[in-house]
Amino acid sequence: MKNNRALRKYNVASLVLVSAMTAIMCLICPIMVSLPISPIPFSLGTLAVPFAVTLLGTKKGTICVLMYILLGAVGLPVYAGFMSGFGTLLGSTGGYIVGYIPFAVIYGFFTEKGKNRWCPTFLGLLLGTVSCYVTGCLWLAFHHALTLKEVLVVGVLPYLVGDIIKLIIALLLGRQLKTRLARAL
Repeated sequence: MKNNRALRKYNVASLVLVSAMTAIMCLICPIMVSLPISPIPFSLGTLAVPFAVTLLGTKKGTICVLMYILLGAVGLPVYAGFMSGFGTLLGSTGGYIVGYIPFAVIYGFFTEKGKNRWCPTFLGLLLGTVSCYVTGCLWLAFHHALTLKEVLVVGVLPYLVGDIIKLIIALLLGRQLKTRLARAL
């Protein structure tokens, strides 16, 4: 009986945390700045994904990212610039949005296998970001018939410094909040 209550508490707490983090993603990911040199906006998605995974772990963080993507696909205006729908996923920015999934999985894998040590965790952040860039750039190149050089100039280079800053913020803030939540639960 006592184990059942503990299990239910854990499931309810997990459900609440995943739902809350999905809501946070839905609130911050639409915030964006358009860049005149690129069809891809500077958004907070690359802050939200590692923050969710840092806070929730690989499985729950990836579920959070999937829920965010599905909510946007069915019409909730949660993508950059308050866009939504399958048309957005199939458009120029869709590869970056879909790229959040391997980003979450890769980052989470390195974090968990590295036992939350800084070096493997940061390597996971970098490789996860690269996977998001690769997915997004392939999609972007397909949509606009861009060469590799062109897609790197418009789809990666303008975002590198900002993404590194966002990754560091997500990691530091996520770890701090995770510690506080662990004490509270």
